[in-house]
Amino acid sequence: MEEIKEKKRELREQMATVLDGLSEETLAEKQNTVISKLFEFANFLEAKIALLYLHKGYEISTKSIIEKSLMLNKIVVLPFIGPEQSKHQLFKIDDADQDIVADADGNLVPDVNKCKKVPIDCLDIAIIPGLAFDEKGGRIGSGDGHYDLLIPKLPATARKVAIALEEQMVGQVPMESHDKYVDIIITDSRIIYKI
Repeated sequence: MEEIKEKKRELREQMATVLDGLSEETLAEKQNTVISKLFEFANFLEAKIALLYLHKGYEISTKSIIEKSLMLNKIVVLPFIGPEQSKHQLFKIDDADQDIVADADGNLVPDVNKCKKVPIDCLDIAIIPGLAFDEKGGRIGSGDGHYDLLIPKLPATARKVAIALEEQMVGQVPMESHDKYVDIIITDSRIIYKI
């Protein structure tokens, strides 16, 4: 178990180095390509209620995805992790500028005093963040385990889709028993369906 944790730590560092090595222009171009592919992806186009995320660190920025989804009249839902780390709540946002606030740690979160709670079983699709992925749908996130707790609660019918740069694809992600897989990964080069 410690060996896997060490491999994950090394992979996180490797991804940070790789992504830091991309110029701002290249990074923006690649992210825009991924976002364009997401909006051409049938499962996303057909979804009425989409779980998105508020990016942090090296995750693909979701600001334009949230804004465009709202313009397309999708119901946009964002996760909120409360003081009890295992307790995820989902909130519907109507305005990307008004309904998102910074928490005590400076992370962007849905404004829980303003936004309406949404039951998890109504989601059509979930866009899942991560730092590295493999073709089997393995993923490694920031290390806080929030999505490993959230993914099993998603409806069986909701597609679990990751968005990433091709540079974030690796041969194999070190996985532990509690780690969860995604169904599909959209990169700037291809769409990968879990083998």
